[in-house]
Amino acid sequence: MLRIIFFTLFCIVLSAKEVTPSFSLKASGAITDFIVENNILYIGTTTSSIDIFSLEKKEKISSIKIPKIKDFLGDIIDAKIFSVDKINNDILILSQGESGGRNIFIYKNDKLKNIINAKDRLFIAQAKFLDDNHIIYALLSNQIFIYDIKNSKIINELQVSQSSFSHFVLSDDKKTILVTDESGVINQYDTKSFKKLKTFKGQNVDRVFQVDIKKDTILASGQDRRVAIYFTNGKASFYKSFNFLVYAGALSPSSNLACVSNDENNNALVFDINKNEDKYLLRQNKAILTKILFLDEDTVAISSDDENINFYNLKIKE
Repeated sequence: MLRIIFFTLFCIVLSAKEVTPSFSLKASGAITDFIVENNILYIGTTTSSIDIFSLEKKEKISSIKIPKIKDFLGDIIDAKIFSVDKINNDILILSQGESGGRNIFIYKNDKLKNIINAKDRLFIAQAKFLDDNHIIYALLSNQIFIYDIKNSKIINELQVSQSSFSHFVLSDDKKTILVTDESGVINQYDTKSFKKLKTFKGQNVDRVFQVDIKKDTILASGQDRRVAIYFTNGKASFYKSFNFLVYAGALSPSSNLACVSNDENNNALVFDINKNEDKYLLRQNKAILTKILFLDEDTVAISSDDENINFYNLKIKE
């Protein structure tokens, strides 16, 4: 029976068309997070740096340096950047601090301002802008906070559950947040009131590593080797099985396509959600995939646990 399952999975992957990167970019250190806005790529790294690239020119145009830190032995080391975000001309940086704490910086007008200090001993896992005066961040303890930048204070907080935090994603309009954790459950909240709107569960039976939402479709990438698909419009949810842990995943802008980490060879699979049909196998990633992002319906960016980010054009000949 096990051989039949593996043979079936192998045949499914063979049906997908292989695609290699149209181009690649190399950061100053291992890539931890990245975003793209107006054809400009912002990369968070492990080397105290946000590397900024022009996708049009395919070259590095600038960088933002944050202070190095002392480790537990007193040695000066680079600060790892955990997440990066941007709104208007402000860049939000969540980074490693001393004694296990976290720093949150806002970079604006060529100046770096520390709004949350590592001395507060907050073990922050992820941070994003809600608007130009509010950020939302999550602790490893699965607590979510909204922070008022101008008044330097927390204005709302939520304990999602007792399970350890994994990942959150904001809807495109930032009116709702989806939070997931080691339970495999996804909870959706209103970002103003923190009122729970809906719970999505049953398709993942272990930790969900990453969650994404586009339009009425939700994607969950799981430790249980499953990719779960939920719908906010009442359509029946389902899952797709893989033979390797699914570390990363993303939806296309239309929500018709999903791209997920696929196997131990660091390939990514693009499949059609509506038809449950495998479309493309994205090759030549050199390490475990850390983030996948559709730049548009036909372009995918993939970072791995190294310095490289690959860009794939799905407009290939059938």
